[in-house]
Amino acid sequence: MFRPIILILRPQQWVKNLFIFLPLFFDGKLLEVSYLLPAFATFLTYCFAASGIYCLNDILDAEADRKHPLKCKRPIASGAIGKSQGYLLMLCCFGTSFSIITLPLWNIDNPKGLAAVIGFYIIMNIAYCVKLKRIAIIDIFTIATGFVLRLLAGGLATSIKLSQWIVLMVFLLALFLAFAKRRDDARIYEENGVLVRNTAKYYTLPFMDQVIMMIASIVMVCYILYTVSPDVTARFHTHYLYITSIFVLAALIRYLQITANAESGSPTKILLKDRFIQVCIIAWTISFTLIIYQY
Repeated sequence: MFRPIILILRPQQWVKNLFIFLPLFFDGKLLEVSYLLPAFATFLTYCFAASGIYCLNDILDAEADRKHPLKCKRPIASGAIGKSQGYLLMLCCFGTSFSIITLPLWNIDNPKGLAAVIGFYIIMNIAYCVKLKRIAIIDIFTIATGFVLRLLAGGLATSIKLSQWIVLMVFLLALFLAFAKRRDDARIYEENGVLVRNTAKYYTLPFMDQVIMMIASIVMVCYILYTVSPDVTARFHTHYLYITSIFVLAALIRYLQITANAESGSPTKILLKDRFIQVCIIAWTISFTLIIYQY
């Protein structure tokens, strides 16, 4: 019984919540404990909130998941966990999520604001599970908004003001990953006639390829403009941030290659398994850190 519970909570997806730490990283506060504690608490809060949403999603999608070549193995779809047990797990996750915020040891700067963001995230994703994911384009924009909310939560918990650059880049990157993931659903529908999502019939492969290429180009241009913008170079006292663009470009091209080979079903699995992208992320992190933290 323990393994199905772990599967439905999807802890491997918690890697998405690392976006919460981005405000600290870009503000030069990543090594300060006073900022790390509230950020870590926010990370835990989002992990449980997201797991609660995964429970609800699996409950509502059980019938559709049984038709999917991979999703049919999910605990609810396979019958390993009943729907009533799934609802119980969902409530426990939501309760744990809000309970973490109330603990004073984390020293969260704005617990009420953080609770409001988490609450909005949960409500938005419930709406997504019930209705929004069945509306083409809106479904993907909802996913991207969820990443921006993670960013906002990290800023609220630590009282770090977010720049328009970081918000814009996170939103665009989330759109890129979400469209790449939906492309896999469109591929399955065109090749096998299996409608794993209602929106898949509205996403043709040529359309998805065009959109993914367009967003990837915008992400790259946006990042380059960020690295050379006067306010950023003045804040970090360096003109060398543009050097890190090579790793962003390499990672985007590699992801496009994977997507073109019809392996884009799960961005999380790709990020956790693909060595090339992992090396790019590590190289970007090291180079960016060396450039901004030396001043």
